[in-house]
Amino acid sequence: MGEENQLSGQEYLRKILLARIYPVARLTPVHKLDNLAEKLGVGKIFLKREDYQTVHSFKIRGAYNKIRQLSQDQLACGVVTASAGNHAQGVALSAKDLGIRAVIVMPTTTPDLKVNAVRRFGAEIELYGESFDEAYAHAKELARAQGLTMIPPFDDPDVIAGQGTIAHELLGQINDIDTVFVQIGGGGLAAGVAVYIKNLVPRIKVIGVEAEGSASMKAAREHGTPTDIGFVSHFADGVAVSRAGDETFRLCNQYLDDIITCSNDEICAAMKDIFDDTRAVAEPSGALSLAGLKKYVREHQIKGGNHVAILSGANVKFHTLRMVAERCDVGEMTEGIVSVEIPEVKGSFLKFCETIGNRHVTEFSYRVHHADRARIFASIELTNGERELKEISASLENAGYKVTDLTKDALAKDHIRYMIGGHLNPGEAERLILFEFPETKNALNDFLTKLGGIFSISLFHFRISGLEYCSVLCGFDISKGDPAQLDNFLQDIKYPYLDVTDNVAYQQFMC
Repeated sequence: MGEENQLSGQEYLRKILLARIYPVARLTPVHKLDNLAEKLGVGKIFLKREDYQTVHSFKIRGAYNKIRQLSQDQLACGVVTASAGNHAQGVALSAKDLGIRAVIVMPTTTPDLKVNAVRRFGAEIELYGESFDEAYAHAKELARAQGLTMIPPFDDPDVIAGQGTIAHELLGQINDIDTVFVQIGGGGLAAGVAVYIKNLVPRIKVIGVEAEGSASMKAAREHGTPTDIGFVSHFADGVAVSRAGDETFRLCNQYLDDIITCSNDEICAAMKDIFDDTRAVAEPSGALSLAGLKKYVREHQIKGGNHVAILSGANVKFHTLRMVAERCDVGEMTEGIVSVEIPEVKGSFLKFCETIGNRHVTEFSYRVHHADRARIFASIELTNGERELKEISASLENAGYKVTDLTKDALAKDHIRYMIGGHLNPGEAERLILFEFPETKNALNDFLTKLGGIFSISLFHFRISGLEYCSVLCGFDISKGDPAQLDNFLQDIKYPYLDVTDNVAYQQFMC
């Protein structure tokens, strides 16, 4: 959108007020989180329940509003989009309500669960490419070839206006709002909420919340323009966007009061808070705004006021909850994780336990490290958060132990804790790569086929987590062969990856 065509705040306000969404969207309720408000010591916390929508996500608002703005000729030709998530369902349901053709392009790696959810609304499904970018490029080609209208997931004024109807509802549902927290993926929801609220009640703070592993809007603000951040974490897959939209960036940069980021552990803790107060099961991206609310009020020591978070969606795969259960205590800092080196002599194990004291150890792994020393991987229940963890570490160090805090080390929590033990032989060299495999049956075979005989695999670990992507840790024996060949393979396989050879947990337990 060129500068000459950019809409003003007042023009967006008008578009939001005139948005036509309620034939399919619902005016969703707001619920108070009394238990969490008491725990944080703030006035009131409200949760906007977009999981009440028919597709269990706010995305129906923007999709339907965009389609309703099309001409009769455009409607007659039909619409197309590329999505493997909530936007796809929003477009499909909107098209069904209006009786028009909808083509949804999804990557070939999309789980059947998501494909079937979209197909139930009567949309045509095309599986194309191994990534979203390939699927999106194919959708644009279909639009050109067949005269279909592309329905963007976030970077479009009509989509933004549709999402902004949430803010219009909020101002009519809650008196004297102080702060609204809204999650950011591509930025459509945050842009719509912020432009509406700041043009009507500018005293209300609007805080954007991003996942640490996909903070593309924060990166755009730092660079002054949207930029591709490359590898993104897909735990909160609803906000896993590597580049913020151009128009959404313009609006978020102008109207958001602040942007904060939250870890996966903090998101898991927020999911538990939502369940404890409402018995609702949010998807990770749906709970992101509440994670941001908790972090913000704690860091700013806020004690009063009315604060709102948006539960943006609840399309979560059941097996994802295993990871949530494992990580929510760490996110709340009621559990700490440490690596401790102890001397390999009689009685050292007992001395370690005595030093820990009368505390509940929730996980414990022990492995001989060398002839004269061993490594312990331990999770310890905390009642006084990070300060208590520092006290435990200090006690262990005073007793002569070497201690490393792994509480915030994602690789340690996702992989290393499940594979303690085993070391390289003298003269061997290993390169450690963290991949995101699509969770399909042929993903591993494709990987091994392309690897061929270039290098031997010296380490391999993954666990099914219920996510669309599977986190895979792989070690390559690079003692022999040309390292450039491994770099060529990494580019050829096209799976997102990070080189994590320098990770401290790996160095301590696996080298």
